[in-house]
Amino acid sequence: MILTVGDLVTDVLAVLRAPLAPGSDTPATVHVAGGGQAANTAAWLAAIGAPVTFVGAVGDDQAGRDRLAELHLAGVRTQVSVRPGAATGSIVVLTHEGERTFITDRGANLLLAPADVDAAIGHGGQLLHLSGYTLLDQPSRPAGRRALAAARAAGLRTSVDAASAAPLHAVTTELIDDGPTGHPFLDWVRGVDLLLANTDEATALAGPGTPAEQAMALSYAIGGQVVVKLGPFGALWAGPGGVTHLPTEPAPMVDATGAGDAFAAGLLHAWMSGADPMQCLQAACLLGAQAVGHVGARPPLPR
Repeated sequence: MILTVGDLVTDVLAVLRAPLAPGSDTPATVHVAGGGQAANTAAWLAAIGAPVTFVGAVGDDQAGRDRLAELHLAGVRTQVSVRPGAATGSIVVLTHEGERTFITDRGANLLLAPADVDAAIGHGGQLLHLSGYTLLDQPSRPAGRRALAAARAAGLRTSVDAASAAPLHAVTTELIDDGPTGHPFLDWVRGVDLLLANTDEATALAGPGTPAEQAMALSYAIGGQVVVKLGPFGALWAGPGGVTHLPTEPAPMVDATGAGDAFAAGLLHAWMSGADPMQCLQAACLLGAQAVGHVGARPPLPR
């Protein structure tokens, strides 16, 4: 069983048919569906047959009920806290020619508590995968840090997705328990078994350099393995054994929303199945390429 911990939101996805025209009208196709990094990864894991439980928080509203129903229909088990008086998170996603802009209301995701993750870990599992947003949002940070510590104490493997470059830059001035020691995010995830980041996130965490140099620096900093996603051009895996690079050709692009979450699902499923780094990257890139071939952050729901 894989536990994914973090965000569940309503995605309002606008696929623009022309560049955004500020202050005026832009033609688009608009879709409303479930989203959120941790929930999306759970949906992709379920789609490839991996037992998975999503752990998070929603509001006591219709959006929360709809989002949970979608996950259940996708085959995802859920252990979710309902927060009365809070709204389920929502994101407006503007996408055009492969570029995405997110306008985010974190909503009830901010209210995830340490006790919520303790309850989920108490039910067992082999891997806990944490959305970095849980750490980057200050109100939910204690739950994210507790999730990693409790999972390690219970003998689970741990993995973290670095989430997003802009909030990573935003927390660089924060102080941690013993004062600043490099990027605070690296202190929060030190000891994790596997860290996932794209090239922008790797630069935010490690500074300038090639992706391979950044990955090795991050691997040393956290004491674990690091995967850096290279977008349409593949990915690399870095750790004590060196760097494994899988180059790929760009896949036909419809919508990149959720591609990184699908990549994570393919990677984690292969990793937990005993695959080597190259096999893990191949599985991850294959599922990521599948994700960009349709609109939306998740695989289509069963009919």
